[in-house]
Amino acid sequence: MVSLKRTDSEDSDFIELVRHLDAYLAEVDGNEHAFYAQLNKIDKIRHAIVAYEDGRPVGCGAIREYEPRAMEVKRMYTAPESRGKGIAARVLAGLEKWAAEMSYSKCILETGKRQPVAIALYERSGYRLIPNFGKYEGVENSVCFEKEIRKEIN
Repeated sequence: MVSLKRTDSEDSDFIELVRHLDAYLAEVDGNEHAFYAQLNKIDKIRHAIVAYEDGRPVGCGAIREYEPRAMEVKRMYTAPESRGKGIAARVLAGLEKWAAEMSYSKCILETGKRQPVAIALYERSGYRLIPNFGKYEGVENSVCFEKEIRKEIN
C-alpha cells in the first residue's frame, strides 16, 4: 500500500531520499553534476511529499515558488526497488494538487536529457516541452516542461 505525506525539507525521510537521488544524479550527470547540485539545495523547501510503501519511504518530490503563478517541481525520486509502480506519478499529482490549492496556475520543471524515464513520466502526466528557463537557459543537457493546473472544484 502506498501513502503520501506532505512535509518539508527538514523531514528525515525526505533528506535520506534526496541523498540517494543526489548519488544517482552524480553518476548520471558526470562532470556536469556540480552545476546541477548548486541548483538543487533542499534547505528551506516548505512543500515536499514523501511516498511510503508499506511504511517504508520510497519516493519524494517537492515544489517551490518560481514566480507568483508558477511552482517549480524539484527533487523527484523513487527508490530503484519501487520503480514501475506509479509512485512517481502519484507524488507528482500530489505536488500539482498542493500547488493548485495554493492558487498557483502552473508547474514547471527541468530534467536531464539523460533521464528518459523521467521525461516519459512528465509527458504522460500532461507536461509540455518549453524553452529552458532561468539558470537552465543554454544548458545543453537540460530540458524543461510546464503544465497548467487548476484547483479542483468540489
